[in-house]
Amino acid sequence: MKLFYSPGACSLATHIVLRELDVPFEMERVDAKTGRTETGADFRSINPKGQVAALQLDDGQVLTESAALLQYVGGLKPDAGLVPDDLLARARLQEQLNFIASELHSAFSPLFNSATSPENREAAATRIAAKLDHIETLFADGRSFVLGEAYSVADAHLFVIAGWAEPTGIGLDRWPGLEAHGARIAGRPAVREAMAAEGLVAP
Repeated sequence: MKLFYSPGACSLATHIVLRELDVPFEMERVDAKTGRTETGADFRSINPKGQVAALQLDDGQVLTESAALLQYVGGLKPDAGLVPDDLLARARLQEQLNFIASELHSAFSPLFNSATSPENREAAATRIAAKLDHIETLFADGRSFVLGEAYSVADAHLFVIAGWAEPTGIGLDRWPGLEAHGARIAGRPAVREAMAAEGLVAP
């Protein structure tokens, strides 16, 4: 398999899970500005949507969208438990993956666009805060992970997307449960390895 990624983008979540499960894979970096991969390929020839993450399978098929990739990769080793077997628990996983992707991720988008006006940046920050308020309620019962006491692919997803709060100037001080979750996930060896491989932390 080959993971097409941009450092620190949502593709980092799939990267983390691949390492967590010790699944053999290759990496190819995508330049978000030029739309070219590090080998010079037009990334749109791989993913017409032009966005990471994209995972090219051994038979040449390409999967896109983080929620789908995370469930696929997590399901490669069912015994690891990163994707629940129980039907309701799996629906809860999908519920959280969808919220993180469609609500939280999209709310951050204006802050990564240099053309966004100050007024729209402020509005985006307000929307992000409302999404983070909702996620904070998950941790009000003292749980360690998104689904409870079991680590899942949703934790890698949340770690990456909520982690954008720091570089965008929002921070996580107002959300102690979420901040503690981020610190907890950051300490996992697979997370450190993935971030080092993307040049986000020192190896």
